[in-house]
Amino acid sequence: MATASAVPVPASHLDVARDAEPATRAANAAMAARLPFGETADFEAARRGLIAPVPEGLVRTGSGTVLWNLGEYAFIDGELAPATVNPSLWRLARLNLANGLFKVTDRLYQLRGFDISNMTVIEGDSGLIVIDPLTTAEVARAALAHYRVHCADKPVVAVIYTHSHVDHYGGVRGVVDDADVKAGKVQVIAPDGFMEAVSGENVLAGMPMARRAQFQFGSMLPRGPRGQVDAGLGKGVARGTVGLIAPTLSIVRPVEEHAIDGIRIVFQLAPETEAPAEMHMFYPELRVLNMAENACPLLHNFIPLRGAVARDPRIWAKYIGDAIALYGADTDILIGQHHWPTWGREAILDHLEAQRDLYKHIHDQTLRLMNKGWRPAEIAEAIDLPPGLAERWSARGYYGSVNHNVKAVYQRYLSWYDANPCNLHPLPPAPAARKFVEYMGGAAAVIARARADFAEGEYRWVAQVMKEVVYAEPDNIEARTLCADALEQMGYQAESATWRNAFLYGAQELRHGVFQVPARGPAMGADILAGLSTDVFFDLLAIRLDPAKAAGQSMTLNWHFTDRAEKLVLTLKHSTLTHRMNEWSAAAATSITTTRQTLDSIILQRLAPPEALMSGALKIEGDPSRLAMLFGMLDQQIRMMFDILTPGEGRS
Repeated sequence: MATASAVPVPASHLDVARDAEPATRAANAAMAARLPFGETADFEAARRGLIAPVPEGLVRTGSGTVLWNLGEYAFIDGELAPATVNPSLWRLARLNLANGLFKVTDRLYQLRGFDISNMTVIEGDSGLIVIDPLTTAEVARAALAHYRVHCADKPVVAVIYTHSHVDHYGGVRGVVDDADVKAGKVQVIAPDGFMEAVSGENVLAGMPMARRAQFQFGSMLPRGPRGQVDAGLGKGVARGTVGLIAPTLSIVRPVEEHAIDGIRIVFQLAPETEAPAEMHMFYPELRVLNMAENACPLLHNFIPLRGAVARDPRIWAKYIGDAIALYGADTDILIGQHHWPTWGREAILDHLEAQRDLYKHIHDQTLRLMNKGWRPAEIAEAIDLPPGLAERWSARGYYGSVNHNVKAVYQRYLSWYDANPCNLHPLPPAPAARKFVEYMGGAAAVIARARADFAEGEYRWVAQVMKEVVYAEPDNIEARTLCADALEQMGYQAESATWRNAFLYGAQELRHGVFQVPARGPAMGADILAGLSTDVFFDLLAIRLDPAKAAGQSMTLNWHFTDRAEKLVLTLKHSTLTHRMNEWSAAAATSITTTRQTLDSIILQRLAPPEALMSGALKIEGDPSRLAMLFGMLDQQIRMMFDILTPGEGRS
């Protein structure tokens, strides 16, 4: 069966982005009439304290490669939204263009608009405390250089990761050197469980998460009024080199105070909120509360479209409430690691209380209807925000949405299954689609009905029914084009940046096919791999085992990692790899002595096992063929650009 990437798309269908249909124009006009667009306080806050914008709006490598370019958004040049963009999202897209170095208060600065996240810099007595060094080293280096040009040319004495998402730690090597960390010149501070959370969210499911993130962030969409205009938390994610330096200090108590280069910082752990490992900070002398990513001026995700473990909005609300109780009376400025600050105690408390109630309301009302037996899609259609929240800009669903957050709550408590046995073991998508289309009288009949519904503005239904035709007949250009047209109109209407990006990128893939990139090995860099515990490392190895290659094979291997003083037993049986830490088997046919650094290099395909053996970096006692057999059973290349809009190879 043909796949999206294999189907030839006629030239007449390429580069076709339709204008807004009448139904879309009406929907966006209704949104414009419903919300308080005359308010300007957020625009004033977003510009307050600006010292200097991002130089030329660009970050380049030394060779001139552009890694970040705000100039791509020059089309966002006025208050009036084009018909192809939800006016509420257009407003946020304008706000997220505020960029550069900002003075928040004495000794505390933020670099915004260099990446999707903010870098916060606090001036200590002798050096700088950098909070969240962005996504990539090159962009973080440029941001810190911009600060130093206009403020203090001091060394970095501490780096703080507020939580375990890559846009908050990946640029660390752009602001500090690993040797200085090892020498004790620089502290690296993170919440308890940080390294485990990095492993869980970014490694074991890293490849499909990266593919799905293309839809969430719209990174491969053209910028423009019919393309990507924003990513919700910022304009997009910076390109460059992602790294990681492990923490030298973990915050382990619920509330823990440290003095760092003369700055008192009170850390408040907030695990299982926006990230598995996350923390807030209060700076008493500065009277500033930093809520990391737990109180942005928008509705956040309970599950991002890229995928993650379902987050807990109940405990999220609780930790916001705790921050109010602990620090509210002494806070004059509220900052986060995205967007702009809030000034004034009354405004801060108002914002935090609304954020607390926003997450708790969606949680509680989902549970209320769950207890009445409602299904996820039914609850998602029924719940809306109450007066007092619905009209607040800071509660709008630019990144998350009420609709998909409701489904995340349902999943967290009751799983994907809605308890109807008809949905327990349905046919897979492709064969079900073929039966569906056959029952409907064939593809031509379905397309004809869908065209009539498209004319009536029934874009959700058209996309839903055309998906079945596309899965039944992936090479049906008419069905793919109509599905793309429907998704496009849904994108034009979407208030959520992530929904808009997903709809428009889906339309692009239906029209153009899947953009193919070379097959990849492991979906992480050397820093991430080195940061994995050996226990998680061998879990990663196990998910790469090809059962067809391992069929009928069994073996036991001892491993000794001299650099970590670790031993383990690895067992292959039933086409499955299992391991036990801190054990050694006398019955093992092979025992391997090496370092984790050597094994990491082999897995990253930077070092071949024979080379490691010849150099002495890898020593084998017993049958050396077993190690070669093991590596031969692993998937060496992984196809990242798998099909999403069509059944995909081997799944039809």
